[in-house]
Amino acid sequence: MTFRPYAAFTAAALAITVTTSVAAQDFRALASQDLVTAQEEIRENHPALVAGGAEAAAFRSYLDTGLAEAQALIGQVNSGDSHAYLMRYFAAGFRDSNLRITPTFDLLGPYFGISWGGVTTGWRNGEYVVTHVADGVRRGPRVGSVVTECNGVPIEEFAMEKLDRWEGDLTTEAGRVRSAPYLLWNRNNPFTRGLPQTCKFREGRRTRDIELQIQPVNPQALEAAYRATVYMPGDVPLAVEQVNGRPWVHAHSLSEDADWTAFNASIVAQADALRGPQGFVLDLRGANGSEFTSTRRAYGLVNRIWTPEFTVSRQPVAGDVTYRVSQDNRDWFADTLARMEADPLFVEENPAIIEETRAVVEAFDASLAAGQQSFVLPGRPPVADTGAPNPVQGPVIVLVDAGCAGGCLDVLDLLVNLPNVRIAGSTTAEDSIFIEPTILRLPSNYADLTYGHKAWTSRERGNNEPHQPAEGLRYTGNPADEAEVRTWVSSLFGG
Repeated sequence: MTFRPYAAFTAAALAITVTTSVAAQDFRALASQDLVTAQEEIRENHPALVAGGAEAAAFRSYLDTGLAEAQALIGQVNSGDSHAYLMRYFAAGFRDSNLRITPTFDLLGPYFGISWGGVTTGWRNGEYVVTHVADGVRRGPRVGSVVTECNGVPIEEFAMEKLDRWEGDLTTEAGRVRSAPYLLWNRNNPFTRGLPQTCKFREGRRTRDIELQIQPVNPQALEAAYRATVYMPGDVPLAVEQVNGRPWVHAHSLSEDADWTAFNASIVAQADALRGPQGFVLDLRGANGSEFTSTRRAYGLVNRIWTPEFTVSRQPVAGDVTYRVSQDNRDWFADTLARMEADPLFVEENPAIIEETRAVVEAFDASLAAGQQSFVLPGRPPVADTGAPNPVQGPVIVLVDAGCAGGCLDVLDLLVNLPNVRIAGSTTAEDSIFIEPTILRLPSNYADLTYGHKAWTSRERGNNEPHQPAEGLRYTGNPADEAEVRTWVSSLFGG
């Protein structure tokens, strides 16, 4: 998309090494300072403060109440981990998937826990279902049973208190899916319930009260339990293989750390096979495209298969973009422009982007001089159909799940416009219309605030709206059972 140009340079410039001893810090004071700074930065620069619509109104109302809510919990902050949890809780309350506060040090990984009862749950068809029971658990629930309450609290209330905003946004399907394994784990969050003592499990028509017995904890057991519940990409995220007689393109990462050079070369070498009448699978499960360049990489993959001449007229209409006028936002664009102009290769290859960014800086200067709070610029105009033929002859299944985020959503906005393409799997993640992030190091040096500094107010896909497979293309089986997934996907081709 045109709204994510060269800004990755600013992110790279913010790589600051944390050298202060964590043990020596007063984390309560640091949390207090970080919360106030984050709120002030958001108030002064976030486009939701000047945009219209219900989402922006809710955002503004939370700005003060959310700060007070988080400040009331500061007394329980006593470590780097608890500081990170409180920052995440405050940021998640905005319900803006592009706004987050993340630690600058290694935090708890996705498989971390300090205690558990050997039972793990997944979010399945609107319920918390047991997906894994560790070896050695006696008198535990069966895999497939449904959790209905814990410690006498209805499970929805229990989950909202323990998981919402701490581990994920439970107002979204993706947030439910990614955080569900932690429902019955103790993740060492001092603000919420740990391991429940007893829970009710429904097995068919029967409901049983089960006391959860603490089981030995080791990283391998917790990782196995999580991977038995939520799809996680393997060690080779980019690859092409033959599955049930047709190509299966794996693109489970949009990170620049992946081997894109070799992968793109293999796509070009196998382009004729991909375009054949048998069709192919484009597997985007787990493709978290949170980096600036992730959209470009995803578009590059699609264009190598369909050709840019065919896709250019089918890209989503850009429409208008609303810019929040502030000195900080103006400086962000001015700094980005300076970095562009200092790179001779970028100047040679991207003159249009440089002119676009220069026009944005000039609009900021004019708006600041006039005392305006915002201005609107049109996005790239739609391109007329070039008449280029569709090189892809067969049907295409694009496989997605809750791990498809960021740039993955951007490329899905294009893919849904291509002929013979069907989106299958489960509901993706979501992203807000507040785009192109500013990244700010908070005073503690232990956290970064990230927020979108302009609003794509006319985006075809709504604010925080995911992509959802149509009826008949929704996978309801075990996402971690790869053989089952492949058999199901093959059936979508009629064979």
